[in-house]
Formats: sequence, C-alpha cells, structure tokens
Amino acid sequence: MITKKREEKKRKITSGTKEWADYNVNCIKGCRNNCRYCYAKVMAKRFGRIGNGDTWENMAIRQEVVERDYKKRPGRVMFPSTHDIFDISPFKEACFAVLRKLLESGNDLLITTKPRLIVIQEISQRFSNCKDQMEFRFTITSNDDRLLEFWEPNAPRFRERLAALKYAFREGFATSVSVEPFLDYDPTELIEEIMPLITESIWIGRMNYIPREILSKDKPYYEEIRKNYETAHLWEIYDELKRHSLVRFKDSIRFQLGIEAYVHC
Repeated sequence: MITKKREEKKRKITSGTKEWADYNVNCIKGCRNNCRYCYAKVMAKRFGRIGNGDTWENMAIRQEVVERDYKKRPGRVMFPSTHDIFDISPFKEACFAVLRKLLESGNDLLITTKPRLIVIQEISQRFSNCKDQMEFRFTITSNDDRLLEFWEPNAPRFRERLAALKYAFREGFATSVSVEPFLDYDPTELIEEIMPLITESIWIGRMNYIPREILSKDKPYYEEIRKNYETAHLWEIYDELKRHSLVRFKDSIRFQLGIEAYVHC
C-alpha cells in the first residue's frame, strides 16, 4: 500500500521533458540532424513509426499541428522537443507559424534547438516584442567538432552554436544550455566557456540510449562514451560542477547517483 507521503514524493519526481516544461509541441516528424543517440528516433523505430531503414532524417510536416489553434497553457511550453528548427523550406515556415501562434496566445515558451545562427537571428527579429515570453535552451554537447560530427552528423558545429548563444545573450533573451548528453570526458572546459553567456541554467545529462550492436569502425566512439558515464566518473563531475549555481544535473545523472535534489555549495 502506498502511503500519502510516498504518493506526494512520487508526484514531485519528474523526468525527461517534464524536468523543463509542462507541455511540448512538435510540428515535424523526423529530424535532419539525425543524431545517433536521439531518443525520439529510438521510440519511432520501436513503435513502428519509421521502417527498418534509417529514414529519420527524411522529415515530414505534421500539418494538423501547424493548423491547430493554441490556447494559453497554465505552465511552460517546450517547442520543439523531438525535432529541430531548420532554415529549410517548408519546415522553417511550419515552425515559425507554430511559434507565432503559441506566442500570440500568451504562452511561456522554452525554445530548444541545436542552434543555427540564421534561425536564431530570425526568431529574435520576428518576435522581439515577445522577448519576455521566451527562453532559449541551446543544446551544446561538446566543443570538439570531431565528436559532434560523429554523434550529431547534420547539426551545426560548435562555433556556430556558440555564435548563436552570444547573439541571443547580447539581444537580451533569457539563455540556457543543455549539455545532454555530454560528449567530452570532462565537460568542465565547455561549461566554463559558455557560463558567462547564460542567464538561467546549464543542464548536464548522460546519453540514455546506447545500442548493443555497433559497427566495428564506430566502436572507439562508443567505448569512449561508456567511460564518460561510469558511476565513479559521474561523481567526479558532480563534485566538480555542483558548486556553480547555474549548473543543474538531469535526471539521467541524478538517478544513477541516487541524488534526489540539487545541492549547490
């Protein structure tokens, strides 16, 4: 029998996108970034939404989502959570249409993206009057383009993502970064480089989906990444970075370490 205290504790525990927002909206099926660790791609394959062939990067617009009318939600809305915002027609237009509707309805938005500078500039210019409703959360998983090229083959490289973060910060937007999954053995250098450009938070997480069957040519990358997430090493990273008030540890790390709440020294 579950006690009332345990029920209350259970309700407080959130994971995945619920750590960041109360709702999420996606208007594209698939994602051209085609990241090797993508949870959305894994789920789509598992439930038969894409075939055995790797077709995740062949995107399709979810027209019913684009045409929907949006009301103001009582909490924060994350857009998008399973795809990115691309500077490619007609996908850019679809994303901007949804952004406009969500903002015009008064929603508080968390815009999550592996940022392309030109896209962030256009969002900034088009929706500058809604700045107080928006927070950018840029995914920057490494400052090493060798790792980015392997794990996130079609996503922007580090310098472009950093340029987008600098631009958003200078324009006065609320800025945060997701370092999930962290790809460097020690993400401290990356954290210290981006920290002056952050107004809200930096989230650190591990890779949740590592396949068992791996091509021999790819094994060195997977061997490296598994070392990143050994429990003893995660404790080292936690002990090193917990002192920073902006740093948050995602549920993927907290659960592995048995940490239920954030502790900042």
